[in-house]
Amino acid sequence: MSSTPIILWYRRDFRLSDHAALTVACATGRPVVPVVIRDDSVETLGAAPKWRWGLGAEHLAQTLERHDSRLTFRSGDALKVLEALISETGAGAVYWSRAYDPQAVSRDTDVKATLKAAGIEARSFGGHLMFEPWTVETKTGGYYKVYTPFWNMVKGREVDAPLPVPAALPAPETWPHSEDIADWRLGAAMNRGAAIVRPFVRLGEDAAQSRLADFIDTKVASYVEGRDIPAQDRTSNLSENLALGEISPHQCWHAGMRARAEGKPGAETFLKELVWREFAYHLMHHTPRILDQNWKEDWDAFPWNTDDTTPEVRAWKMGRTGIQFVDAAMRELYVTGRMHNRGRMIVASYLTKHLLSHWKIGQAWFEECLIDWDPASNAMGWQWSAGSGPDATPYFRVFNPVTQLDKFDKNRDYASRWIAEGRRNKHQDALKFFDAIPRHLALSPDDPYPDPVVAADIGRKRALSAYENREF
Repeated sequence: MSSTPIILWYRRDFRLSDHAALTVACATGRPVVPVVIRDDSVETLGAAPKWRWGLGAEHLAQTLERHDSRLTFRSGDALKVLEALISETGAGAVYWSRAYDPQAVSRDTDVKATLKAAGIEARSFGGHLMFEPWTVETKTGGYYKVYTPFWNMVKGREVDAPLPVPAALPAPETWPHSEDIADWRLGAAMNRGAAIVRPFVRLGEDAAQSRLADFIDTKVASYVEGRDIPAQDRTSNLSENLALGEISPHQCWHAGMRARAEGKPGAETFLKELVWREFAYHLMHHTPRILDQNWKEDWDAFPWNTDDTTPEVRAWKMGRTGIQFVDAAMRELYVTGRMHNRGRMIVASYLTKHLLSHWKIGQAWFEECLIDWDPASNAMGWQWSAGSGPDATPYFRVFNPVTQLDKFDKNRDYASRWIAEGRRNKHQDALKFFDAIPRHLALSPDDPYPDPVVAADIGRKRALSAYENREF
């Protein structure tokens, strides 16, 4: 066992630094065989996150090669793939970083039990979260259902210092056969959208670290105000890299703590956003139903529209609602694979309240379109906006997308960047929307801008009437 290889199973932890499983494996001096597996957890991803996962895996392979290592690509059931690799390499151990969604937990539990029963060391490590969900409890021993007490509990905790890249990645004498990731065609469902979105991707660990450094150096001081201005690049943009583990929350946390110590005003707000992400994962761990059911069960009786083919919902998906803030944000999603956080709140409120459509419709659309898709954050964000989730926005709070645009995009810089119709000087990004959408829609930047499918004032009145006519 002292010289048998260790299989390092990469999933959503595409980095070499601050990687506990990799660090421990390399410290043994035994050969390390990194592998990614295209199992059901990958196959069932939406178009954009599957494509982005493939880009991340391919980039990780290139990074490992620069460290005299390799990434083996395999397809199939994870346990069967690992058993085959163990047989081929003579490996005596499999290490991986933990995942927390219920499907991954079930899979990993089965893998660990089966491998251990066969005499194979099987170890899982932290790294995707700063605080493991089973380590944060209320005074009565339960889990936190409200964010602020959760923040107050963890804000003073020690967060492990980030680990450096291992000095050496021991290689086996012979490498196992690898499939060609190009044959997987992970971007097939993106169609022509891949070429449009690709320039907006910041790929890999080095790009993520550069993003973090730039944010801390130039943006965090004004983060409190700047994060609400969608036309300006004043957020960290790290969600894309955190989603695939190209950077760790520990690394972000310690950078934020240094900024706070230096007196930069927005640093604590940035730290709170990192903990908001943690809060979503803890809720997913303790109440997995948040992913596909109303977290507040009394919302089960609310008469949301569940048909995602209605003209209003189709207009929402296409950024053709006639409400500029909503349409600009939805088009930003088409072109970049991401959406400003203020935009996410506005489009979610409009779908669930003005259009009275189920949050699951929006959740599924984001899962199809976001390159920074994250199961916990996506579910909690949609339920927060709809009112059915933990610590949710009150049901009577209905964002007015028109006055929100007046407040956060006074000069219409954001709207004009993403909406071409009706403008003489059309922004290049607004034109890219028409290159990204399916051709059969036959939309043109010279089309007239649509009238609202549901006006802001009418939608608000309709939503409040629906809420007031049921008991909460």
